[in-house]
Amino acid sequence: MQHSDMHASTMQAMVLDAPGKALRSTKIPVPKPGPGQILIKVAACGVCRTDLHIFDGELTHPKLPLVMGHEIVGYVEEMGPQVGQFSIGDRVGVPWLGWTDGTCPYCLAGRENLCDDPRFTGYDIDGGYAAFTVADHRYCFPIPDRYTDAEAAPLLCAGLIGYRSLKLAGGYPQRLGIYGFGAAAHIVAQVARARGSEVYAFTRPGDVKAQDFARSLGAVWAGASDEKPPKVLDAAIIFAPVGALIPAALQAVKKGGVVVSGGIHMSEIPAFSYDLLWEERVVRSVANLTRGDAEEFLALAPTIPVKTSVVEIPLTEANEALRRLREGELSGAAVLIPSH
Repeated sequence: MQHSDMHASTMQAMVLDAPGKALRSTKIPVPKPGPGQILIKVAACGVCRTDLHIFDGELTHPKLPLVMGHEIVGYVEEMGPQVGQFSIGDRVGVPWLGWTDGTCPYCLAGRENLCDDPRFTGYDIDGGYAAFTVADHRYCFPIPDRYTDAEAAPLLCAGLIGYRSLKLAGGYPQRLGIYGFGAAAHIVAQVARARGSEVYAFTRPGDVKAQDFARSLGAVWAGASDEKPPKVLDAAIIFAPVGALIPAALQAVKKGGVVVSGGIHMSEIPAFSYDLLWEERVVRSVANLTRGDAEEFLALAPTIPVKTSVVEIPLTEANEALRRLREGELSGAAVLIPSH
């Protein structure tokens, strides 16, 4: 089922050659879809904090050179053999989890997010900081109609990891603290609010803009991450990659409360006294996502409806997008838009 060759043989891409080195704007060959793969014309690709961790070398084993990006929305341009579920022109989303072996004990137990031999989009597999990308069709998802391409992009990691974090925080706690109010937080706050949770938002000290943004999304309180909330929390989710927030969040949650770290990398966690953990408080991490998470969340998001706040940036300005994310200059999510 080949598509007539309407695209050029090369494409614009932003390429990471080495950690810490600015992404290189270049032309590279348009990839060819193999068995079970689809070629996707990228319409939008979100910029995720994980991309910064890859860029900074904190995630230490990327393929190099690498096309980053794992919040991809695009259109099926061509299909390799053995693809049944999509048609040419379908709009699809591609998340971080790009492939699993299906045979390890975790996959067999329905925990593919912990697969022993996974491949991740924009890390092991070239991703969406380009005009085209290829992906395994089994790890692509239809995008709800109510979202534009750019609006949908953050749903594919910020939304999915936020949703999984919320599930592991106990579902819909009465009082939920969210530390780090960026792309993931602004989505999960809407989901939690819609299900009756009170949201308490914690930002960098002095970040009045982020605190106002949190309140605009229904947070009952917004303050600095070194402040104590006015009420004891049932659970907290930490999106900021700051290890010192673990003991801070433990101090803020009640007996039996849960603290979830939703990031893939965090600075060192400082020592803290056992009394913060005692009384059956729980600290846990979230790793990756399952395809089930994606199906659940993408069905749920339009019913709330979750609204994403996005800043559209041309693909060729990806380095600037990463800088703005690092400096905390964005409300919501940066989304790269290729020119075709």
